[in-house]
Amino acid sequence: MAREPDLYQQLGVARDASADEIKKAYRRLARKYHPDVNPGDKAAEEKFKEINQAFDILSDEKKRALYDQYGMDAAKFGWDPAKAAAFRQWQTGGAPGGGRVRWEGFGGGAGPEVDFGDIFGDIFGDIFGARARGAGARRARANWPEEGEDIGARIEVDLADVVRGAEKEIVVQRPGGPSRLKVRIPAGLAENGKIRLAGQGGPGINGGPPGDLYLEVHVRPHPLVRREGDDLHMALPLTVSEAVAGATITLPTFDGEVQLKIPPGTQSGRKLRLRGKGVPHLRGGGRGDLYVEARIVVPTGSAAEEVARQLDPLYQGDVRAELRRL
Repeated sequence: MAREPDLYQQLGVARDASADEIKKAYRRLARKYHPDVNPGDKAAEEKFKEINQAFDILSDEKKRALYDQYGMDAAKFGWDPAKAAAFRQWQTGGAPGGGRVRWEGFGGGAGPEVDFGDIFGDIFGDIFGARARGAGARRARANWPEEGEDIGARIEVDLADVVRGAEKEIVVQRPGGPSRLKVRIPAGLAENGKIRLAGQGGPGINGGPPGDLYLEVHVRPHPLVRREGDDLHMALPLTVSEAVAGATITLPTFDGEVQLKIPPGTQSGRKLRLRGKGVPHLRGGGRGDLYVEARIVVPTGSAAEEVARQLDPLYQGDVRAELRRL
């Protein structure tokens, strides 16, 4: 006796696979083994029939539950829970010769009573009738509408686009030629983030819906600003007098100019934090911060050297004393 096929193995998914995982596995295999892609290949045609049957059952919540409990025997009973349960109870010794039995529902607890004697005529009629219908059903499945192929593309945007959010016009290569599309770049999108454009993929087969277009977004490096998570970092050049005496400076940001107070005695390398001036959180609920790092710019020239020497007596101790601990 031929071994009953494992529908999960035919699709290459685990028994606890989600509905989305089952759909993705089917679409991948259907594209690979479709008769239009493999003309004259009988093995591919047979494989295509198998995966269509597997998807037909596992994509239907009711049929999948019956298959998990009864295997392919459930198909013989027209995917009728009452018939399948009654026949299985008869196999295990319940209600021999007919009579009424009570079967257990899928949600737990007792289900309705089933007249076992009345049901057997329908059961065996379904079994033998299914054989006659099988060939036609398999031929029909070969012409089922199928969703078009998903396609992917890579686009580049500026850092400002993912901080502020933006709408871009792009040109992508799709089956049939290039297409010009408008795409919204959501604020907070990360490097290599994905954007899905539903229905913008390959055309459907046999009247099926088109696939989707998936854009992978690359963010161009900014010459002045670096992103870390949802925080932004930038260097802040300061004059010696601004660092020593303190100052209020105008700082440009992606949200416009702000006034930043520099504390007196600011050392080179000190970081100042501007709350909420970073990248918006992609899922909402606030945004990151902007960190500016002080970089003291030393003037050059003979006059600057003379002034700098006058500052030497103001240093308290050896500025390199920590290095002696090495």
